[in-house]
Order: sequence, then C-alpha cells, then structure tokens
Amino acid sequence: MTHRFPVRIYYEDTDFSGNVYHAAYLKFFERGRTEFLREAGIHHSELAGEGIAFAVRSMVIDFEGAAHIDDLLSVETVVEAMSGARLTLAQTIIRDDKVLTRAKVVVVAIRADGSAARLPAVVRALVTKG
Repeated sequence: MTHRFPVRIYYEDTDFSGNVYHAAYLKFFERGRTEFLREAGIHHSELAGEGIAFAVRSMVIDFEGAAHIDDLLSVETVVEAMSGARLTLAQTIIRDDKVLTRAKVVVVAIRADGSAARLPAVVRALVTKG
C-alpha cells in the first residue's frame, strides 16, 4: 500500500539559493508519515492517551534532485517491515514523476518514560492489511 501526501513548497522552505533547504525535507517526511497513519485511522493524540508515542530511531536520506519554490511535491510512504516495537518505512519525495529525495525511516513505539513499547494492535493491523 502506497500513501501519497501533497506538499507545496513555500518561500520559508528554501535557502538563499532558491532550493529547498535540506532540513525542510525532514518536515515533509514527517507530515507524510503522520498523514499515512491518520488516513488509516491512527491518531497521535489517541496513542498519547494510551501512553504511546513514536520516535524516529534512524533515517537514511538520499538527495537526488532539488525542489524549488511553488513546486508541488508528493510524499510517498510505504511500509517495508515491522517487528515488535519497530516500523520501517520507505519514503520518497517526487515532483512530476521525478524522484527528488528518498528516505528509509525506522520508527519505534515508546512509552512516556522513553522505554520501548510494543507497536499498538491498530498499527500492526494496518501493516498486515497493506
């Protein structure tokens, strides 16, 4: 299952050269992950009520092209793997069918004290559906 989330580039996302600043891509990937979960009926606020949150454990990013002001991008998110507390996602940022940035992201479920937690059943069900 591939989730797609549109992102428009604004002036605030760019650096002095007119290209999207590298750290802005982290925000775009985060929004894509959040909307991927939201569309599946999983809301961070509800998980927090159960004492569960997600934390990024690792992220590997490849920048293959630059985005510019006013571009309309698509953040694509796909589940690659899942284990007890981990969810591995492949994310891609695309403009007009051209890949600009790729990321492999590992998120973990944690409790309020920072210790590992088992992925909630609703998340595991999402992965097995996809």
